[in-house]
Amino acid sequence: MSNLEKHRQSLFCSDPKSIADYESAMNNAVKAVSDWLKEEKMYTGGSIKELRAKINGFNPTQAGVGVQKSLEHLVEIFLKPSLKVHHPHSLAHLHCPTMVTSQIAEVLINATNQSMDSWDQSPAGSIMEEHLIDWLRQKVGYGKGTSGVFTSGGTQSNLMGVLLARDWAIANHWKKADGSEWSVQADGIPADAMQKVKVVCSENAHFSVQKNMAMMGMGFQSVVTVPSNANAQMDVEALAKTLADLKAEGKIVACIVATAGTTDAGAIDDLKAIRKLADEHQAWVHVDAAWGGALLLSKDFRHFLDGIELTDSITLDFHKHFFQSISCGAFLLKDEANYRFIDYKADYLNSEYDEEHGVPNLVSKSLQTTRRFDALKIMVYR
Repeated sequence: MSNLEKHRQSLFCSDPKSIADYESAMNNAVKAVSDWLKEEKMYTGGSIKELRAKINGFNPTQAGVGVQKSLEHLVEIFLKPSLKVHHPHSLAHLHCPTMVTSQIAEVLINATNQSMDSWDQSPAGSIMEEHLIDWLRQKVGYGKGTSGVFTSGGTQSNLMGVLLARDWAIANHWKKADGSEWSVQADGIPADAMQKVKVVCSENAHFSVQKNMAMMGMGFQSVVTVPSNANAQMDVEALAKTLADLKAEGKIVACIVATAGTTDAGAIDDLKAIRKLADEHQAWVHVDAAWGGALLLSKDFRHFLDGIELTDSITLDFHKHFFQSISCGAFLLKDEANYRFIDYKADYLNSEYDEEHGVPNLVSKSLQTTRRFDALKIMVYR
C-alpha cells in the first residue's frame, strides 16, 4: 500500500476501510455514552485538583495509540467526569438536556462538515438555513424573508444587534463633508460619537450588552442601565426619564436593549411600551430573547412575547429552552437594508454575480466566515 493510500484511509472518506472504521468507532462511542447515561449520579469527577492531575497527566505520543485506545482514554478523562445536564439536580445554569433529534442532527453535521459561508460549500444547508430563517421571521411576526442568520449563541446575536444599531444611528446623525451618509465600516467611528452614542438596557439585562459595547470600542461608559420594577422587568417610567435626561444632555440613544427572559428571574420586559418610547427618541430596539424565545412555539404563553414583532432585531437561543445541543442560536433582522452596515464582498464567496442569480449569500449576514450548519438541528426539531 502506498503512503497516499494509507493516509487517505486515515481520513473520513469514501474508502471502504474508512467507512468500516467509522462505523466501528461510532458504535463504540455510542456504547460508551449509553453506559455513561446509566450512571445515576450527576457528577463523579472529583475535585478540581483531582481533575487537573488526571488531565495534566495526558501526554500525546508521536506514533499514536489508535482509535479505540483514544476513545477509552477520553472516556476516563472527559466522559466520566462530565456533568450530566439531563440530571434533575443540574439546574444551576440555563444549560439544557438535549433532544434525541438534536443528537441525530449533530452526527450528520459532523459527518458532512459543511461550511455555511458560501452556497458551493453547503448547497442544501444554505437553502435550509434560509428556509428556517423565513419560518422564524413569520413566527415572531416580522413577515416572510431571509434577513437573519444562525449564530453561536446569545452573546454573538446581541453583538450583532448593538453593532448594527450603533452604525445605523451614526449613519442617521453624522454626515461626511460632502453631505453623504457616514459609514462606520468605511470611515471609522466619528470622534464625538464615542461619548455621545449610548445604549440603554435594564439593570437585569445580560452582561453581554456591556461586554459587546466594550469590544466595539465604545466602552462600558456607553451603556446606561435602567432600574427594574418589582417583577424584575425594565421600569418603563424610569426608562422614559432616562431617555429624556440623555436627550437633554445631547446624547444619542442608538439602541434600547429589551430582555425577553432575564437570566435570574425569567422576566420579560414590556416590549410594546419600550417600542413606543424608542419611536419618540428615534432609537433602535433589540430584544434579547435567548431565554424566553421558546415561548414563540407555545399556544398558552405566546402572548408574553407580544410586541416582539415591533422590534428591529432579535436574539434567539435554541440551546436553552428549545433543548438543542450547544451551540445553536439565531439573529433576526427586521429590515434587510440594515445589513449594509456589515456587508462585505469577497468574490470567491459572495460575488455580485452570485447574488444577481439567486445564490444564497449567508456570509454577508454573519460575523463569522467558516460556520457550522447548526440550523439542521432546528430542521429536525420542526
